[in-house]
Amino acid sequence: MARDAINRRQFLQAAMAIAAVQRTGAQGADASEWGGPVLDIHLHLRSTPDGNINHMNGAGVAKAVLLAGVNAEAPAKAVEAAYPGRFVRFASIDVTQPDATERLRAAVKNGAVGFGEIKSQVQAAGPEMQRLYALAAELGVPITIHFQEVSQPGSQGTFNRGLKQFDAMLKAFPRTKFIGHADAFWANVSADYAEDTSYPKGPIKPGGATDRFLTEYPNLFADLSANSGNNFLTRDPDFAAGFLERHQDKLMFGSDCGCPDGRGGATGRCIARATLTALKKLASPAVFRKITWTNANGLL
Repeated sequence: MARDAINRRQFLQAAMAIAAVQRTGAQGADASEWGGPVLDIHLHLRSTPDGNINHMNGAGVAKAVLLAGVNAEAPAKAVEAAYPGRFVRFASIDVTQPDATERLRAAVKNGAVGFGEIKSQVQAAGPEMQRLYALAAELGVPITIHFQEVSQPGSQGTFNRGLKQFDAMLKAFPRTKFIGHADAFWANVSADYAEDTSYPKGPIKPGGATDRFLTEYPNLFADLSANSGNNFLTRDPDFAAGFLERHQDKLMFGSDCGCPDGRGGATGRCIARATLTALKKLASPAVFRKITWTNANGLL
């Protein structure tokens, strides 16, 4: 009863806020800035409905995957309904909850098109995650995984540990569409990553686990969002350019950005803009188009 009351209240609050936004009108994103429409694979549900669309419009993003916990389905669905064609949504949950698979199954039945981001303090190959991999394959939806081996102030703890051994999961669940994301995923592009820092600097040593897994396993894709994706693109631009060319059919742009307006207001930096700018410099127009639009649309 308490949970139902909370969900009804969340829905009513979201509906009232959306009505206010619709009365004032919403400007669409300017696709010409990036040479075509952009799809953001990693936009977390914001506290107000207009917060989501303001970031997208400011950054020049036409469409986004809205990441929302199963407890926030009502406001996420309300945002989708308010801006037709601008959003699809993924559902997430703490996988240690005993009813995690049942609630994710219900979320897909209710309109979610994927799982994510899944960020739990477990082993990536542990039984809790394996249950989700099997469910994602059964339902035919992708799963975005946050890989983190080093605790940091803004993300304390470690999550889905064991990226270097994750090829075992890629082999065991060939029908599951995995989307890799976060610190350990992008740091492990370099073969010398020692799991001692979140954002390693300097030249990349070829042969890292992430690079190898993307080459060897057709069911692994990559989300270039957040500081982790941006750090990879900028720490060794020559290597990154070759990587984008090599994996051009498996990479997807994402923001995972905290700025309010898609232009760096309040925070001083928009990760979405910084990453799109880096991609524009490093990739050919055809590859840029794949990473910012075609690949994510195909996967979804």
